[in-house]
Amino acid sequence: MGTTTIQRQPLSYWLSEHPSIVGFRWSHSQSWGSTWSFLFSSIATYITVSIFLHLFLALFRRSHRPVPLGPIPAIHSLAMSLLSVVIFVGILLSTASEIRDTRWFWRRSKTPFQWLLCFPLGTRPSGRVFFWSYVFYLSRFLHLLRTFFTILRRRKLTFFQLFNQSILLCMSFLWLEFSQSFQVLAILSTTLAYSVVYGYRFWTAIGLPSACFPFVVNCQVMLLGCNLVWHVGVLLLHFLKGGCNGIGAWIFNSVLNGVILLLFLNFYLKMHLKKRKIVAVEDDPSTIHACSALEAKREMEKTEEKKDL
Repeated sequence: MGTTTIQRQPLSYWLSEHPSIVGFRWSHSQSWGSTWSFLFSSIATYITVSIFLHLFLALFRRSHRPVPLGPIPAIHSLAMSLLSVVIFVGILLSTASEIRDTRWFWRRSKTPFQWLLCFPLGTRPSGRVFFWSYVFYLSRFLHLLRTFFTILRRRKLTFFQLFNQSILLCMSFLWLEFSQSFQVLAILSTTLAYSVVYGYRFWTAIGLPSACFPFVVNCQVMLLGCNLVWHVGVLLLHFLKGGCNGIGAWIFNSVLNGVILLLFLNFYLKMHLKKRKIVAVEDDPSTIHACSALEAKREMEKTEEKKDL
């Protein structure tokens, strides 16, 4: 009977019903990278190596030519895009299964969407949803490689870049440590955005034409907007439905998200205050580059059309 079920629904089994997923439990003794000391030492190492690499290249490499990385950035982008797709599908299927199995416990006080925003008090970090939250947390370490690629390409290393990556790593840890509410929707929206953004980066990295508008920046704006809506939803449900689990971590998370939002909006406004000719495709939230010649050609054609009229 079990073999027949696996044959009929292999994707659902491997992404939501496998014993390792169903029986997952966040534990300091069993889960790799689950201690506070590991988190802080990882962030400190990331910041130290980034600054050292930046200073080393600035002091000992007089040439402004980028360090040749070959296909490594493209491979990284493809891997991150595929990994994001897997996490998105996995947590989507796992959420449906989790709602099906536990709805009897909370259905009188919450709808499934409210459960996604507001975990019942006493929720423990175990089961399908938290397995994929753990995978998402581990994937954050692979995201850190983007900073090193940026430095080796001789681009400017900014405070926002280091702060943003460090805080995102910290927040994904807090989701697991305190069984924080709203993390399911946050992971769904984030992995969906990452699958598109990294897929686009792979597209451009292999030499295919890029968009003539700030594609990655616009994706980031939509992601921040979604997270803002999720945060407001958690706040409302916490006071209207008798409390949400992990609200203390959620408050800290909200403050950090607020700082990131302000920094990003500052960057976004500065980008749009520049001349129209240098509005560019965004490769990283802390850097910009010139738009392709196609946009300039289109602008010239529009100008010529106006002259003819």
